[in-house]
Amino acid sequence: MPEGDTILRAARTLHRALAGQAVTKFETQLPQLARVDADKPVAGRTVELVEAVGKWMRMYFSGDLILLTHMLMSGSWHIYRLGERWQRPPIDMRVAIHTNDYVAVGFRVPVAEFHTAATLERHRSEQLGPDVLSHDFDEARALELLRSRPDVEIGVALLNQTLVAGLGNVFKSEVCFASRVHPFRLTGSLSEGELRGLMSDARTFMNANVSPRSGDGIVTYFGLRRTTRRCRTAIVSKKQGADARVTFWCPACQSP
Repeated sequence: MPEGDTILRAARTLHRALAGQAVTKFETQLPQLARVDADKPVAGRTVELVEAVGKWMRMYFSGDLILLTHMLMSGSWHIYRLGERWQRPPIDMRVAIHTNDYVAVGFRVPVAEFHTAATLERHRSEQLGPDVLSHDFDEARALELLRSRPDVEIGVALLNQTLVAGLGNVFKSEVCFASRVHPFRLTGSLSEGELRGLMSDARTFMNANVSPRSGDGIVTYFGLRRTTRRCRTAIVSKKQGADARVTFWCPACQSP
């Protein structure tokens, strides 16, 4: 599943290409979007803003229409110049937004909904915890929310978007390793300093991956390695939580 940094980079790219442009054509294979488009055509509207909120992306059109998408495990957004060959087959297209210069294509997007400002206020994407990539990240609120779930393993808590938004499975393990926190420890067992360290490392890692100077992203501790970069100890892994997501850790650096 794309993490918050991937969604933010995609949103920035789409915003640079589309913001201020009039939509010349709207295509979709999703019945729920087609029904709204038939009643409130997207073509003719102007793209006002594309932004990321946690792992959600919002595309704002003039006339109070908002396209909300979530990539889950399979979706992705691409941007092409008009006439440029798509990198994926047309059958994978779920949404396509054309302007005079570009076409933004959502491939295999599993969650896509139209909203107004009023309906968006009631959507679950508004119930997210503080976004680690937000410029005004509320650390105090994030710590409060994490402490509210003392009986949850910290590796599971970091993936709960209602507690802290943006982190995914890869950075969950990386952040715990950087903070020397065992991912299977209960959140209630962590000290104030350990929780603050996790939030600091989460923001450092995620922001490094969206910086204009990030290149291919931050060098991770795990990746495809068999041993850690820090102490060369063999990395171990285990499925964690109800979703059985694989968690990695170092038995030497992260005591249970």
